[in-house]
Amino acid sequence: MTSLDHYRLLGRSGLRVAPLALGTMTFGKDWGWGADAAEARRIFDLYLDRGGNFLDTAVNYTDGASERLLGEFLKDKRERVVLATKFTMAREPGNPNAGGNHRLNLLRSVEQSLRQLGTDRIDLLYLHAWDFTTQPEEVMRALDDLVRAGKIVYAGICNTPAWRVAQLQTLADLRGWSAFIALQIEYSLVERTVEYELLPMAQALGLGVLPWSPLGGGILTGKYGRADLSNENEANVSQTRKGVIASTGHLNERSLGIAEVVGTVATELNASRSQVALAWTLLNPAVVSPIMGARTLEQAKDNLGALEISFSADQRDRLNHASALPPIFPERFIGRPMAQQLIFGGTTIEGRR
Repeated sequence: MTSLDHYRLLGRSGLRVAPLALGTMTFGKDWGWGADAAEARRIFDLYLDRGGNFLDTAVNYTDGASERLLGEFLKDKRERVVLATKFTMAREPGNPNAGGNHRLNLLRSVEQSLRQLGTDRIDLLYLHAWDFTTQPEEVMRALDDLVRAGKIVYAGICNTPAWRVAQLQTLADLRGWSAFIALQIEYSLVERTVEYELLPMAQALGLGVLPWSPLGGGILTGKYGRADLSNENEANVSQTRKGVIASTGHLNERSLGIAEVVGTVATELNASRSQVALAWTLLNPAVVSPIMGARTLEQAKDNLGALEISFSADQRDRLNHASALPPIFPERFIGRPMAQQLIFGGTTIEGRR
């Protein structure tokens, strides 16, 4: 149990952030399902009034409306918050250089974000997703140049394979460039595959983890049922929020079964399903600040209640069992008794994993 003004250090940095970040992909109705300006302002004010200080957006969210609204809201509060945004996603259809991780798009995106946000610096800039084309040296040197220029303060990364993040982080350390302090990845009871490689990597290399979609896109709230399973191919972000969730592949029987267990635990705790799902992500020691996204003030108030949740050992076990994944190689092999005997010769050794 904690509260929004019990701050945490982000990764290897000395930056202090709230234990829940406010995601603002829902700010603006340009994609057809977000909050209008008035409701977005109410959500923003609630978060800051409760002690929150960690705001998350991206240059392309709601076609730039998210950043523009934040810029308006922050006019007299800029120094109270840690402002995070992202680059990578294309902003001009048909222009191959309007997206990607390369230096040109990075510079253009940062300049656009600075204009939209009405600020002279970005506190935390994320690479939004690995593009599988740009060279690691180009990315890390360009980010370091922006830090030295004072346009960004820290760098983070999202949605990238663990081996590539490790390569980028090691390259920065070896060259004396600015290294990443944060890793933003999808993590929830319906998406635990990141526990195989990404979460252990983050802990080993000093990246604070910020889960996005901790509610499984709304699946864990009980919003969807089996009648929705036939629409998994719906994937138009501009038309429906459900289309976004369907496109992730999580809208399936397994996820609905996990959601039922979440509902049972929520009833036992006299809490909401959203609170239970959010609180579960905070159990992982690698997690610093899950990203809560709300379209209404009531949803935001409810999400903040996740910080008051305390699970019993039995409730944690049931949630973990319902969502458990089988081990993969090499853990599947090394964890077996024969391999353990060969490695340790029948002795017991305590130490780092």
